Amino acid sequence: MALVGRAAETRRLRGLITRVRERGAALVVLGEAGVGKTALLDYATGRALASGMRVLTTSGVQCETHLPYAGLQQLLYPIRDKIALIPGRQRAALEAAFGIADAATPDVFLVGLAVLSLIAEAAATTPVLVVVEDSHWLDISTSHVLAFVARRLESEPIVLLAAARDGFSSRLVDAELPELVLSPLAADAAGALLDAHAPGLDPALRRRVLAEAAGNPLALTELPTTAAATAEGTVTPAPWIPLTERLERAFTIRVSGLPAPARTLLQVAALNDSPSLTETMNALARVAGGDAGTDDLTAAVAAKLIEVDRGEIRFRHPLMRSAIHQSMSLPERYAAHAALADVLADQEDRRIWHRAAATALPDESVAAQLQAAAVRAEHRGGIGAAVMALDHAARLSQDPVSRADRLLRAADLAVELGRRDVVMNLLDEASRWDLTTQQRARVVWLRGGFDEGLRDRTDDTRALAELAETVAADGDRELAVHILWSAAQRCFWSEPGNDARRHVVEVAENLALDEHDPWLLAILAYAAPIERGAVVIERLNRIVATPDRDARMDRMLGTGALMVGSFDLAQRLSAAAAAGLRPQGRLGLLARAVGAEAFSAVQLGDLSVAIPAAEESSRLARETTQPYLYSLMRAIEAVPAALRGDRDRVRVLTAEAEQAGLPVGARPVLACAQMARGLAALGAGRFEEAYTELRRMHDRADPCYQVALRCFAIADLVDAAAHCGRAAAVEDVMREMESAALKTPSPVLHAALRFARALLADEIKAEPLYTAALSADLASWPFIRARTQLAYGEWLRRQRRAADSRPFLRAARETFDALGIIPWSDRARQELRASGETSRSRDLDARDQLTPQELQIAQMAASGLTNREIGQKLYLSHRTISSHLHRIFPKLGVASRSELASTLPLAPELVEGGVPAGGTTVT
Repeated sequence: MALVGRAAETRRLRGLITRVRERGAALVVLGEAGVGKTALLDYATGRALASGMRVLTTSGVQCETHLPYAGLQQLLYPIRDKIALIPGRQRAALEAAFGIADAATPDVFLVGLAVLSLIAEAAATTPVLVVVEDSHWLDISTSHVLAFVARRLESEPIVLLAAARDGFSSRLVDAELPELVLSPLAADAAGALLDAHAPGLDPALRRRVLAEAAGNPLALTELPTTAAATAEGTVTPAPWIPLTERLERAFTIRVSGLPAPARTLLQVAALNDSPSLTETMNALARVAGGDAGTDDLTAAVAAKLIEVDRGEIRFRHPLMRSAIHQSMSLPERYAAHAALADVLADQEDRRIWHRAAATALPDESVAAQLQAAAVRAEHRGGIGAAVMALDHAARLSQDPVSRADRLLRAADLAVELGRRDVVMNLLDEASRWDLTTQQRARVVWLRGGFDEGLRDRTDDTRALAELAETVAADGDRELAVHILWSAAQRCFWSEPGNDARRHVVEVAENLALDEHDPWLLAILAYAAPIERGAVVIERLNRIVATPDRDARMDRMLGTGALMVGSFDLAQRLSAAAAAGLRPQGRLGLLARAVGAEAFSAVQLGDLSVAIPAAEESSRLARETTQPYLYSLMRAIEAVPAALRGDRDRVRVLTAEAEQAGLPVGARPVLACAQMARGLAALGAGRFEEAYTELRRMHDRADPCYQVALRCFAIADLVDAAAHCGRAAAVEDVMREMESAALKTPSPVLHAALRFARALLADEIKAEPLYTAALSADLASWPFIRARTQLAYGEWLRRQRRAADSRPFLRAARETFDALGIIPWSDRARQELRASGETSRSRDLDARDQLTPQELQIAQMAASGLTNREIGQKLYLSHRTISSHLHRIFPKLGVASRSELASTLPLAPELVEGGVPAGGTTVT
């Protein structure tokens, strides 16, 4: 198809091809069917080949969406010899995904990293163009992998161009990549294209084609033939019919003019999920008997519907395949699918899909085979294909219990895809049948567990706890634990009230789980962070002294430690969990582990950890489709921004977080946003504003109220109140917090209360309280220690004891400088000047000069990791890491990697050679 009227688009593609040696890029070409996407990709391919680039291509086919990684195998086939060059774990994941090795189920993101590494190896000597046609019809697994790769091409000599039809959902279209939208051709360009393709048309016929085509290039090239054939009085499709349907009718008319065997050949080819000519001809022989032959193939080619090359049949446009499929009667479809199933006896998965498509009535044998295919797809990491297989198996199930089980298993897997619409549709379908008690429980659990249970609140927390109790009594303790975990999560994301919280705890403690079970401890910590704080902390301290923990166990324990305010322990456990989850490719869980590490580090004042960890968690949450975790992490990102004094960033981040959190009442999101605003105001000396922001966290009627998080901000509230003359206004909050401290040994709560008591004390009681606060073991709490020193220094200076105040003010200044907490550092300097001592200016550090991701990469490089090792941990290519380091070195004024170690702290997951301080070896 000529590229008439596409000058601007071709210039943009030329620019991409020209700059590919400098950096990579991804672009999605969007438009309606036939608008010229294929022609544009062909143009880019030609430009790339002319410039010496290597071109890798794949194409989505509507009837191949059930085959996991079908598109990816087609794409990578030309460079399969380079698989041996990528790291072992990635190679194993890719081979398992392709079904050429029997390995553990690969995570789609680990497969994505393997594909990125493989294409990068191919691009090491020659830039690569990756072309993806009809990406909206790619199998789900391939779409996920290519979206993952596309977001990571900034430093690779790789360009990815993907075409997608407007209005179709696909992972590539939803990946927020740059888009090139193709609109219909302008009138002049449409006329020029029509005249070039069909010169000499009758003027009336020409006007009719131009009107019906509406600027669509495919219509301009295909409709003239049909229009001319029907000009003599035959009714043509009306212009108001959607263009895609008019084109399909045009193709159908051309098919109808062929001999019957040729039509049958096209029907079989349209339903075949492979372009194999041999398969199609063998299946045709079963459908048409001895009446079919090469003459029929020649007739279909002559009609310009298909092309045959090197033993493969290709439709000249996907709409041709779609038109043929739509025009087939049910008996014709069943016959074609049955014939294809017969010729695919040695390809089990493809055979059973065709057998299922040829089966009209429920058939338990076919359903069981589809379920087995789903298991194989899941084992290869093809979650989307497994969901489709189970859904189809449910439709063919004869036994109602088996039907519901298959639907519920499909819904469970669909959660991993982040597809709420698919999950809810499957659950709605399952709910139409007479379910067993346990099946009903799974429906409730899956409905409540998706999206943190914030969107669907048909079952409240207490009802979930009662359901867990019933399921446990029926003997399924594992399902009971999962349901109870959903209930505990609701205690975090919403506020069910004390009675519901107590009921969750009661059911959990009656499940007869091991007292050190990570699920039990996490449930107790989430449901009753104060009332069960002592139990959780005591057991956690015992568990961390034991070896042989795995990454998932550490993640659960780390999140439990966070909820009860044991942030030093939470940071260690979460860092260990992250170190174990990275090589597994479990990016959804990694986002949560790194997020817990980030929040813990914020509370400890360890911004060198908190800043990059919060940014990475946000990025991963977005990539793994966890919208409420993403909004929570944006709010948490705002907290270190507040501690750094970056008010503009606080404003932007909190606004984004609240946009998602407010409509659903996501309390942790709203609480963290208030915490960030309060700290920003407190650091700037706007104490009345800080008090107003932070006071909301302690108002039970406010959506910012969150039982655990309010305990972590008591020091900030009292600090603000003491400085704006509102000490009396926080007495009620202090009483509540003092009462809570009698129930839990939460380190952060007790450290904060010691600080708060001193701030609120009168002149007689203040000094011993400050002394007591500073005498406590605050080795793991440098931020609260420095704040206490600053407050004590301020108090001493107000007592006209300037000389006594200076050592405390100096110590506070040095700690704030080391932590990078700039507003408090400035306050300490001001107090020192007021005491009569000059204070040197603060030196810039890496946190001032590097982006969060650059800081993380620099820390890992300082720890001695190579570019490849850093890339594997961060799911980036080694070339991207190299590009980052080339930007990092001049920012920090260093010339080599060896100098980084003296400039930056080590990456938290790499302390002591892979053993987080005080933790266990991470495997």
